[in-house]
Amino acid sequence: MTYSVAVSGASGYAGGEILRLLAAHPDIEIRTVTAHSNAGQPLIEQQPHLRSLAHLTLQETAPETLAGHDIVFLALPHGQSGQYTEALAGVPLVIDAGADHRLTSAHAWEAFYGGDFHEPWAYGVPELLVDGVKQRTHLAGAARIAAPGCNASTVALSLAPGVAAGVIDPGDIVSVLAVGPSGAGKSAKTHLLASEILGSANPYAVGGTHRHIPEIRQALVAAGGRRVPLADDAVGISFTPVIVPMARGILATSVARIAPGASDAEIREAWESAYGDETFVQLLPEGSFPRTADVLGANTALMGLAIDRAADKVVVVTAVDNLVKGTAGAAVQSMNIALGLPEATGLTVNGVAP
Repeated sequence: MTYSVAVSGASGYAGGEILRLLAAHPDIEIRTVTAHSNAGQPLIEQQPHLRSLAHLTLQETAPETLAGHDIVFLALPHGQSGQYTEALAGVPLVIDAGADHRLTSAHAWEAFYGGDFHEPWAYGVPELLVDGVKQRTHLAGAARIAAPGCNASTVALSLAPGVAAGVIDPGDIVSVLAVGPSGAGKSAKTHLLASEILGSANPYAVGGTHRHIPEIRQALVAAGGRRVPLADDAVGISFTPVIVPMARGILATSVARIAPGASDAEIREAWESAYGDETFVQLLPEGSFPRTADVLGANTALMGLAIDRAADKVVVVTAVDNLVKGTAGAAVQSMNIALGLPEATGLTVNGVAP
């Protein structure tokens, strides 16, 4: 069966990456692409690398344009996807690459985003541990999926095995991320200009203000599940992203205190058992750590783990391509699961080098 697809926000980075992956998917026909200010232009003018889609023209983003497809991807800024929910009720599968349907807490939404709160959808991180099972269990057959925030899913995947196994203290977490500016979207912003970021590293959203923090907390509380039940406020995280001069990629260094009594063998076993059979989340051999270059263009999260007994801390370093495994790849992977297709269809573990 071939599924018809519409992609909104198709002129942006996330929308463009969704299109790039879907263009190689054997079960997908991309019929419609929409945008806001770029409506009426050929897609190829906004996404000149998508040569196989040169026949498509960007249409106005409207419910009537998106309706009538088997699958709709919403790659819109936060606060804009929710307005289409009711209008797309007849679409069998809708996947939101924005933030509108990620959070389960209306209070957290109000505190970090503001505006109307919308119902949470199935969270699109298949490998994430949730209540003792993988999130893919909740994605099978789903009709509505919320793709993750790239920073949030990277940190959650980094630490969920330790939380689930009870070998780290979730109340004492520090994560510092080197991130490429494509994660901030395609809109022109002064602090993202090449002259501002080349030759520099620029921290932002310092001191607990980044919008992905409640998403990380939510995921790690769910990772505790029945075995290590956590209160909603049990996850304490200091989260600092730093823009660095690479177009795409995240290198997340997450540090957590070792839980009393946890042995080195138990700590490493927590991550090995969580990801040993996974295709797209891979724990590197002991003593090895990833580079962002190794995951460029791939739907892969590469992870290195160190046990620092002198500081009584576990250190997890994870590299992802923020536009693939961080966003579009996670969305397509989740789509495959929801439709009952082989999970890896249209996706690759191979990066691009040099």
